[in-house]
Amino acid sequence: MYSLDTVRIGIVSVSDRASTGVYEDKGLPALKDWLTRALRNPIDFQERLIPDEQAQISATLIELVDAGCSLVLTTGGTGPALRDVTPEATLAVAHKEMPGFGEQMRQISLKFVPTAILSRQCAVVRGQSLILNLPGQPKAIAETLEGLRDADGQSLVPGIFAAVPYCIDLVGGPYLETRPEVCKAFRPKSAIRPSA
Repeated sequence: MYSLDTVRIGIVSVSDRASTGVYEDKGLPALKDWLTRALRNPIDFQERLIPDEQAQISATLIELVDAGCSLVLTTGGTGPALRDVTPEATLAVAHKEMPGFGEQMRQISLKFVPTAILSRQCAVVRGQSLILNLPGQPKAIAETLEGLRDADGQSLVPGIFAAVPYCIDLVGGPYLETRPEVCKAFRPKSAIRPSA
């Protein structure tokens, strides 16, 4: 048996209007809600609400990684609009690209809207941290993280979070344990610890 590590997670909402108070940010509460339901680990959230400024986004990601966040999730700024620069800012701080995450997020979103192909979400590893760009809408955040289920609760399309704990294992981060009723993490048998 082992005790679950507290995990430090950076959550970043990228929005010109929400960051200046034009409207209420819905990204950070959606991320906190889902992660609190999905993870059994105690979570130390590091929250940031920032405008669509590429240099500021990159600096924020570096700051959160340097502060010990093993996972950093961004929401917003991933479309084709001129002010959408979150993927560029994320790729600029990458040590490794992880293209499968973005591919899977678009596959999930395509089940709902044909404009999913316009989204440019990406994922990268920086040091011992995984950085994921998520969609901007709370419903889409939950769908891409959790995946899609049928009426009986059986998985139709896996969400991206199923691969996150093992990815963090591989880059040397803490052991994350999920609640299977929300999201069943996948690890090879050799990487599974006895449940806490």
